[in-house]
Amino acid sequence: MTYKNIEFSLADGIARITLNRPDKLNSFTEAMHGELADALDQVEAGQARVLVLTGNGRGFCAGQDLSERQPGNGDVDLGETVEKFYAPLVRRLRALPMPIVVGVNGVAAGAGANVALAGDIVIAARSASFIQAFCRLG
Repeated sequence: MTYKNIEFSLADGIARITLNRPDKLNSFTEAMHGELADALDQVEAGQARVLVLTGNGRGFCAGQDLSERQPGNGDVDLGETVEKFYAPLVRRLRALPMPIVVGVNGVAAGAGANVALAGDIVIAARSASFIQAFCRLG
């Protein structure tokens, strides 16, 4: 699979996933979730001893790209998005048989913060901030 929204490599036992939508602070889209699922399939099938997860640009992940969930683009139910994408992603990360090291640069907001906190070791740059914005939705 060719990736547009993430970068993935697996070499010498080290799997690296970099969220790669820096112009949107690496916010998640359905396409990005699909790419991440494919990369995690490779991590699980490969010889990885550790997974390193980070984001390109000035932020780790701003959560869901809400432009995909605007009226006119289909259902606006963000709860469904959490159940369909984020809960399974966090459970899958936690179930990996290897440690996950997360490098947080800049903002980790909403679901992005929860993905970051799914790591076993979270290294935060001085520029990092963790924001739970769910209470502001609705």
